[in-house]
Amino acid sequence: MKRLLLIAALSFAFAVPQLAGATAEGAAPSETTVAKLVGQAPGLRPEVLRLALGAAGRAAARGLVVRRDVLTVIDYSLPSSEPRLFVFDLTSQRLLFRELVAHGKNSGGDRSNHFSNEPGSLETSLGLFVTAETYIGNNGYSLRLRGLEEGINDMAWDRAIVMHGASYVSGEAIRALGRLGRSWGCPALRPEVARKVIDTVRGGSAIFAYYPETAWLAASHFVSPALHAAAPAGATVSHTLASAE
Repeated sequence: MKRLLLIAALSFAFAVPQLAGATAEGAAPSETTVAKLVGQAPGLRPEVLRLALGAAGRAAARGLVVRRDVLTVIDYSLPSSEPRLFVFDLTSQRLLFRELVAHGKNSGGDRSNHFSNEPGSLETSLGLFVTAETYIGNNGYSLRLRGLEEGINDMAWDRAIVMHGASYVSGEAIRALGRLGRSWGCPALRPEVARKVIDTVRGGSAIFAYYPETAWLAASHFVSPALHAAAPAGATVSHTLASAE
């Protein structure tokens, strides 16, 4: 009997990440999960969350994302003056953070519209990232990010694209400039919340940075299957993206 109880307990423990909302390879996200999470996250569109859940699930199925309990979504199609970073606890299906986040200096003004993987570009990168370890650097407590998409964000590590706090991410900056200040490509947060967010997502969770850029969405090994599966019958990829913008 003890052996059976132990086996049952272990089975439950290993099953928890599978219940966490990040889907298995090729599986569509649960619409119940999408609706519940979006209902807690004003500004986040269901189609963006579906793409994020699908991409994170595919990466997790390949062993690239080890923490399936937390998912971060950044929607760079929203202006910097609005909260556009969302952190979800997928196990309890709760929104943990809805925050302002900066984009790169050369990616645009209040709205970002240009993205790059190139060193020295001072632009934001799109795509799926996985969080790594923390460190203390020039911007204080920071979180290293590893880009998982070749040619899209795989230079993030070498570019030192990290999550950190910055004084230019604030309501005061928005009132003075009409937008946030801008980073060198890093997803910078309000200093007051940066450590809490970093400690929540560190250690192998997925970060999905979105913008309706046709080339990336069509080519991504993590996004493209979800995009085509979600597209209405007879719709083209470009039509789907245009309607999402």
